[in-house]
Amino acid sequence: MSEGDGVRTGADYIDGIRDDGRRVFIDGEVVRDVTAHPAFRAAVRSIAHLYDIAADPANRAVMTYASPATGKPVLRCWEIPRTPSDLAARRAMSTRWAEATFGLMGRTPDHVAGFFAGFAAKPGIFAAAGAQWAENVTRFYEFARERHLYLSYAIVPPQIDRSKPAHRQSDPTLYAGVVKERDGGIVLKGAQQLATGAALSDWLHLSCIHPLQPGDEAYALSVAMPIAARGLKIYSRRSYGAAATSAFDYPLSSRFDENDALVVLDDVFVPWEHVFVYRNVALCRDQWWRTPSHVYGNHQAQVRYAVKLRFLAGLTKRLCEITGSASLPPVQIMLGEMAALVSIVENMVIAQEAGATTDEEGVLWPSRAALYAVMSLQSELNPRMVEIARELAGGAMIALPSSLKDFANPESAADLERYVHSPGFPAKERVRLLKMLWDLIGSEFAGRHQQYEKFYGGASFLVKQNMYRSFDFARAERLVDAALALPEPED
Repeated sequence: MSEGDGVRTGADYIDGIRDDGRRVFIDGEVVRDVTAHPAFRAAVRSIAHLYDIAADPANRAVMTYASPATGKPVLRCWEIPRTPSDLAARRAMSTRWAEATFGLMGRTPDHVAGFFAGFAAKPGIFAAAGAQWAENVTRFYEFARERHLYLSYAIVPPQIDRSKPAHRQSDPTLYAGVVKERDGGIVLKGAQQLATGAALSDWLHLSCIHPLQPGDEAYALSVAMPIAARGLKIYSRRSYGAAATSAFDYPLSSRFDENDALVVLDDVFVPWEHVFVYRNVALCRDQWWRTPSHVYGNHQAQVRYAVKLRFLAGLTKRLCEITGSASLPPVQIMLGEMAALVSIVENMVIAQEAGATTDEEGVLWPSRAALYAVMSLQSELNPRMVEIARELAGGAMIALPSSLKDFANPESAADLERYVHSPGFPAKERVRLLKMLWDLIGSEFAGRHQQYEKFYGGASFLVKQNMYRSFDFARAERLVDAALALPEPED
């Protein structure tokens, strides 16, 4: 912790995830220390850097606020906003962190923190099922807030047979659910996805955001568990960071691969104090929609996404400057389209604040119409941005030197300096930028990002249903009624 104020530093974070019992699987092996393994260590350092930014006294006003419990600084992402200014302050904090990762790490510690701030903002929703659930979620929120914890989550069941509800799967323990009660808590078994960042985090929030049906009560849960909990296993997908040959050739994937994962629960015990929803289908649904959790978490997500799009636009503009095409009107038109798409996302984030409402308990809700409008378009905006970048890059990205080693060979280096440079941009500098653009839109890391953004809020039809429920169709239809009521024009 930084001296005197208890703000978590990067070194604190790294020490904290060197815990006994953490079981992360990759390439058929169990990784005991993710801070040292090639598949995870660069991402760990990237998260540690975020904590160092927050712990820097120069950033204190942006990154923290005074804990309601102790008065000491805690990360602002845990703040429950009461005014639009509070929400704007959360945006400033998340922007600072997103800029440090160029928007490429979508599950940084401020994401799930937003969901828990939303839960804690409306304890009455949980209390309707029993006072203990409200007490548990509030207590855990405060526990995580005071310790600056990094939470990940797994809230989607595995894609085994989507034609059947959870309780009608071929095995009742395929989806994560409760299999036993004990005096001190419950025992969970099954699997859940997509646990992005779980291998790097302190705790896991496990729940279900998919619609559940009567009969699915065993899966209608919301719990928290340390990543080192006995019986919890994390199966990471292929590591793009470990596959990166050098930071020169893969400057983004070598640093910012946050490792999506499947989590498997093999009789994991969760004490009652870490259970927030238990065998309650209605409350499992309501935790997302009758509290501001979903809008808080996705307000942060759109802040991050805006930074990522701005980075892509800036990288594409720099490429055009290097090749001398930036002054050409057709190129400016395409760059202008990119700028328009970036501005739409950025301004829709601000619209969430400008259109925010305060409920009867004094809790601020970002504008759901503004949030779901931009989320509904995300799966269309992202490929268009990438397509423009591809078109403006032409064949430059696929005619690059094989690796940094080509610059170490005197013969190849001389040819590269002669034929790969641009006016004012030596070959190595030009190649460095083009490799970065390729890593952003063409590499395996880039392919994961395209899929990630396409399904960020779930299938597009689900996000558009959220938009349907949030839009003021009554106002729109009143215009129709007014138009139909116009008197017949006089002859």
